[in-house]
Amino acid sequence: MTGAGTLANLRVLELGAIGPSAHAAMLLADMGADVVRVQRPGGIDTSASDQLLRGRSVIEADLKSATGIDTVRSFAERADVVIEGFRPGVAERLGLGPESILALNRAAIYARVTGWGQTGPYADKAGHDINFLAPTGILHAMGRADSRPVPPLNLVAGFGAGSMFLVTGILAALWERQSSRIGQVVDVAMADGAALLAQQSWSMRAFGGWSDERGRNLVDGSCPFWDTYDTADGKYIAVGAFEPVFYARLLAALELDPTALPTQQDRQRWPELRTAIAERFVSETRAHWTTVFADIDACVTPVSSFSEAPNDPHFRARGTFTVLDDVVQPGPVPLFSRTPSPPPSPPPRLAAVSASLWQ
Repeated sequence: MTGAGTLANLRVLELGAIGPSAHAAMLLADMGADVVRVQRPGGIDTSASDQLLRGRSVIEADLKSATGIDTVRSFAERADVVIEGFRPGVAERLGLGPESILALNRAAIYARVTGWGQTGPYADKAGHDINFLAPTGILHAMGRADSRPVPPLNLVAGFGAGSMFLVTGILAALWERQSSRIGQVVDVAMADGAALLAQQSWSMRAFGGWSDERGRNLVDGSCPFWDTYDTADGKYIAVGAFEPVFYARLLAALELDPTALPTQQDRQRWPELRTAIAERFVSETRAHWTTVFADIDACVTPVSSFSEAPNDPHFRARGTFTVLDDVVQPGPVPLFSRTPSPPPSPPPRLAAVSASLWQ
């Protein structure tokens, strides 16, 4: 698939895996890259396609056979980027590791993502997003003071730290290749990336602005002006009125007298302040408060479900969501002024004929 987009004509070979490597390949395809994904024979589910596979071609190859390996190597010779998301050592045992691929194609960017990275005492250990997040300190900080840490879905380590840093590494390596004319290996560990996402928290911790006690920090729900609140209809409102000007507007819209309340930064009386705010929000429906705050810059927004999100007027105006295969899903981002990303194509239902690709 070639054509429009910022990455038009960039050839990406994706060694089929799940999670962050598939997501990274999707992001590159969204921006116009010509992505070919290698899957095992019979690996395409025509009854329930995986929308992470949108925008690319799929070929089938048995990586346990010499013929299958030769097929992959023939594509790798012509690829700008090879994406691999296997456990450490698997690609090498198949003869598809970076040393083998770069010997075939010295200009290739070999980008690989794992949970723990290619080296270190945890490198060979199994795990998932929650496991890769746990040692970083981030998971410990998530949740209420009187509860266990709360997993942030599987978004932080797997996709925020995994696929996003994989794409960042690929683009950086492509930029460097413009001068060196040779490729290199990009080694992304979800745990490493997650740790870096928390850079601001580490900075705050350095000067005493971050506590290891859960539920005691400014952005973890401990502040009454940075939290979610129940509404009368069982839905929720999100409040992020951190700055004094937004906080003042919050109280005014809630019809709360600031002189009758604790000051904003009086931590000892935050429970009292939280109660006052909570009582106001729960007295009306989410729709009521959405209307009240619609034209007030107070950092107050309704909390939407996945079902509701595509109907948000802001997302409708920007075209944030699209429909492929009758599946509502987010469209390509970011937006480009001169080389806009093409509308994504649905996941392939059939494997492509290898000989017809990349001629």
